[in-house]
Amino acid sequence: MINFEEELKKFHPSLEIEEAEDAIYNQDLTDMADLLVNLVKEDKEEKAE
Repeated sequence: MINFEEELKKFHPSLEIEEAEDAIYNQDLTDMADLLVNLVKEDKEEKAE
């Protein structure tokens, strides 16, 4: 049986949309595209020298 009292204790309300956006966008996440852009940029700078 489901114990509703226990389940209610575990419940955490979801973030509001704006709070969720802030939490997502304020993280500094580097993905493969960022890495490739940086590599190309560094390569061009080295060739310019």
